[in-house]
Amino acid sequence: MKALMITRFGGPEVLEIQTAPDAHPGPDQILVQVEAGGLNFADLMTARGGYTGTPKPPLIAGREFAGVDANGRRVMGYTQWAAFAEQAAVHRSLVWPVPANWTAEQGAAFPVNFFTAYFAYWKAGLIDKPAGTRVLIHAVAGGVGTAAVEIGKILGIEMYGTSSSDDKLARVRELGLQHGINYKQGDYVEAIKNLTRGEGVDAVFEMLGGEHVGKSVRCLREFGRVVVYGAATGEAPTLDTRMLYAKGASVHGLWLSYLSQNRPLMESAWKQLSDWMGAGRLNPVIGKVFSLSEARAAYTLMEQGKNYGKIVLKIS
Repeated sequence: MKALMITRFGGPEVLEIQTAPDAHPGPDQILVQVEAGGLNFADLMTARGGYTGTPKPPLIAGREFAGVDANGRRVMGYTQWAAFAEQAAVHRSLVWPVPANWTAEQGAAFPVNFFTAYFAYWKAGLIDKPAGTRVLIHAVAGGVGTAAVEIGKILGIEMYGTSSSDDKLARVRELGLQHGINYKQGDYVEAIKNLTRGEGVDAVFEMLGGEHVGKSVRCLREFGRVVVYGAATGEAPTLDTRMLYAKGASVHGLWLSYLSQNRPLMESAWKQLSDWMGAGRLNPVIGKVFSLSEARAAYTLMEQGKNYGKIVLKIS
């Protein structure tokens, strides 16, 4: 089968389309003929060798896909590796039906972003939230960010979001974001202070790393929570835990790779997400679709942080 291989650790230049052995499902796995794959920041980290548990190259790239199973059902799913190939052998508990009116590209854009965004609200204690709840979403114009805005709109949460572009912020406002902050034009901590009249937000969805964990804590109000699910800057998070004392604040980790192993938790999340999908309230935002032969360009676009919404690879 044709597959996108990580030939060695490095940047987009290490990606090559090669012929790989056909996928063979093991116990509790099913075989999927892959049509499209969703690109995530974790895929960049995997290519660089910086993602926890990454096997040594060569290995097949990708962790999110949509296609057709052996029974002809259109499915989408999540796996740790080897999604960007014509075939994928994946655990049956991490495969879900694609809505009838969705394309394969939309299906491939759903699992990682929407489960991550849902669990961020869950970790922050905002699924059953009190009135007047506020959340700050970093990288709000990206895949998880736009998913978080769609979910936040359903939950009735007042949302603040950071991005590097006024144009991208304007597009996310159309999804339901109330307050856009261009971090290149000013400090977002001060912006949150001004926009909330000094009160702060109840939760911050943080995936930048470095100094931004500490800065995000400064955006919180009493008993607020920072939910950390990434480190896009490539810098180790820095936080003086004494900052948490005055507000009774807390910092929570979120790693979908770990949570996906908890079957009851995933089933509970899927029940709620599928209900919203069935009501037409969730729709993946796709910024650009690349062919598999353009994979290096797709990775480069994400590396540069210029994407809006989800980047998708057309596999077959």
